[in-house]
Amino acid sequence: MTHETKPKTGWELASPGGRRRVSVCVVFAVLALLLLLLPGTLLMIFAGVLLAILLRTCGAAAAKGLHIPAAWGVAAVLLAAVVGVTLAGMAFAPSISAQLDELWRQVPSSLDSLRQEAERYQWAQDLIARIGATDLWSPSSRSAATNAVTSLFGYLGNAIILLFIAIYGALDPQTYRRGFLALFAPSIRERADHMLSRAVATLKQWLLAKLISMSVVGVLTGLGLWVVGVPLALLLGLIAGLLAFIPNFGPVLAAAPGVLLAVPDGARVVALVVGVYLAVQLLESYVITPLVQQRTVALPPLLVISAQLLFGSLFGLIGLALATPLTALALRLISDLYVKTYLEDDPPADLA
Repeated sequence: MTHETKPKTGWELASPGGRRRVSVCVVFAVLALLLLLLPGTLLMIFAGVLLAILLRTCGAAAAKGLHIPAAWGVAAVLLAAVVGVTLAGMAFAPSISAQLDELWRQVPSSLDSLRQEAERYQWAQDLIARIGATDLWSPSSRSAATNAVTSLFGYLGNAIILLFIAIYGALDPQTYRRGFLALFAPSIRERADHMLSRAVATLKQWLLAKLISMSVVGVLTGLGLWVVGVPLALLLGLIAGLLAFIPNFGPVLAAAPGVLLAVPDGARVVALVVGVYLAVQLLESYVITPLVQQRTVALPPLLVISAQLLFGSLFGLIGLALATPLTALALRLISDLYVKTYLEDDPPADLA
């Protein structure tokens, strides 16, 4: 009795090496397609992953100290964060709210003072004439205000989604890790897992360094402005600390409200405020960041600025904010996947 041999399909004839290459190409092709078609969604997921890494790191440290499972450590960190934010809100919310109202009230008058001072110079008069006055009650302004309110609700919704991504990712990262690794061929899953671990470690190191830098910038800026006598020093320090997440451009954005508030008090106070921001920025750039990056991720400044310009132009504010961690991740992947895996296998040239 003869047995009929079934013809082998193309998938069965595929070599192991071919399957490895196809699996890698499929994963990166899908990521590239998502980045092209849904960049905002992919960047939001990446931001959620960053926050999940931070929560998991803090949760693991808490779990080690309390001798509990890591998931319970994450839950403890979340509970502590909620309690801390609630207590801080009860203690500082009235002061911050009052300072926000004062900032909202003083900025227009500061802009008027700046405009009056600038009109003393002919070049400034020409510039103001070109820009022209804007009618705040025009239909276009009302439309802009409506769009701003709509965007605010959109940002709040995105923040909630980001928080859920971070919580679920921090509580059970292994489920999503196994799902991602299942997309690769079995023969390279161990290597993919190793590279994924290195990528996560890179992002973790960058996050810890950035949090230290943001905290120091916020505290020093607030203290410096308080010593100078600028109003709303607490709020301005908080703004400076938060915007320090964005290297290079963040400090410039943070300095704008502080300088505007100092304009009515004269050139001397403006110079002191600018001096505070410059001193904190120099201290952060040349002392704090080098110290915290000795054992973390060190990125060339030119590369960071170029990445910020590129991602900011392509994806807007979220691209600008996430340009640095994306650059750190890209450098790690390029080093592991291209330089060490491909280029270093090339034998040196025979110079004889």
